[in-house]
Parts: sequence; C-alpha cells; structure tokens
Amino acid sequence: MSTSTGFVVAIPARYASTRLPGKPLQLLGGEPMVLHVARRALAAGADEVWVATDDARVRDALAGTAVQVAMTSPDHPSGTDRLAECAALAGWDDTRVVVNLQGDEPFAPVSGIRAVAALASQPGVDLATLCAPVEDVETLLDPNAVKVVRGAHGDALYFSRAPVPWPRDAFARSRDVMPDGDWWRHIGIYGYRVGFLKAFAAMPPGRLEQIEMLEQLRVLEAGHRVAVGIAAEPFPPGVDTPDDLARADAHLAAGG
Repeated sequence: MSTSTGFVVAIPARYASTRLPGKPLQLLGGEPMVLHVARRALAAGADEVWVATDDARVRDALAGTAVQVAMTSPDHPSGTDRLAECAALAGWDDTRVVVNLQGDEPFAPVSGIRAVAALASQPGVDLATLCAPVEDVETLLDPNAVKVVRGAHGDALYFSRAPVPWPRDAFARSRDVMPDGDWWRHIGIYGYRVGFLKAFAAMPPGRLEQIEMLEQLRVLEAGHRVAVGIAAEPFPPGVDTPDDLARADAHLAAGG
C-alpha cells in the first residue's frame, strides 16, 4: 500500500473512441499520445503515474517506461469509475491525493497538474479543478465549452454548457460582442483524495448531471465542496478528432 507523500496521477485511457478510434495510441511525433500525457504527469513531480486502460495494446505501448498500468474493466461508463478501480488495484490509502489527468491532454501544463493537486490537498476540499478566463463571445456561447460560476472564495456554484451567469443587459443589446465582466471556462482536470474518488464513483447520476451531461454536477448536487483554481497558464485544447490530432502533431513539430 502506498504511503509516500505528495500526489499520484492517474490517466484514464479507454481504447475505443467514436470520434478518434484507438485514441491513446494515436501517434504524436511518432509516439503514442498516452505516452506524451504520462510524461507531463512525471514532469509535474507525481510520486506515481498510472494509466488505467481496458486494452492490452495500451499497456504494451507503455512497457519499459516509469508508468504503471492498471488493466480495468471495459464496461466502465466514465473515467471516474475507471480510476476508482485503478485506486483499488494500486492499493492507495483513502487519504492519498489523486489527479485525474485526461488521456487526450498531451500538452497539459505541469503548473496546472501541480495546482490541482495542491488544491485537493487542502482541508475540506472534496473535489478540485481549474478554470481559465473566457476571452471571446464565441466561447461563451459554445455549449462544448463548459462554463463554471465561482463563489467569492473560489468554490464552484455551478457548471453549465450555457453562458452563465447570463449577461442580461449586454445580451439584450447584442450577442456578438463579449460582455464586460468575468466568465470562466472549466478545465477538465480533477483532484481528490482516494476516499472521495470511491464515494464519487458510487454516487448515482444526479438530475442536473443528466440534464447538462456534466459529471461534476453530481458532486455539487450532492452537497460536496468543489474548489476551482485559476490556471496559471493556458491548457491547449485536448485531442478529440482527427483534425485535433493533426493540429497537435503540427504543434509538437513546431516545438510546442
């Protein structure tokens, strides 16, 4: 059982993907994408880096690296469920801090990984995550860009695909201009202690979660505290489609 201090990073890496089949093994700079993600976690100073996958091809691609692999069920409905099984297989204590780094984030900044781990380590925090300013009205109105409303102390009040809070007067005049004020885009990196990860995975889907199709709303609706830090540097877009993959490969070739 792991007893060291600091944090671990677990990367859910399901092989099947509707928009990008075999996503974890798609090549960036000639190497599997999952390896690029794992290197970010290692560079952040994680005590351990695990990849939780359902496919032996992903495990084999990581052979000979410092990354550990948990072979998990192919039937998990979400990355959270996959990581809960990973935690059991790894034998982590309930107090261990785990960062859930998505397997399609090959350029996740080291500072962001460390920041969410530090937030999750704070007393009273159940779930930790990050956000960044919304800088254009197209993003504010884009349902694929999840927005978060933060309270005065930085805790989440709500997550939505809608532009919340709704700028009533500004949008009454025009929806083509970015309104004055602060709007925040949610960044999908999470941190929690293992005990809460297990509890999260055991919760039934919430009503709000099912409306917005946002798993993090399950935590808020159940009355838990979600701390939201502001990312110190940008998180480049993740890789979801073949076009995203081509852009990521070009970014890497350009020294990104």
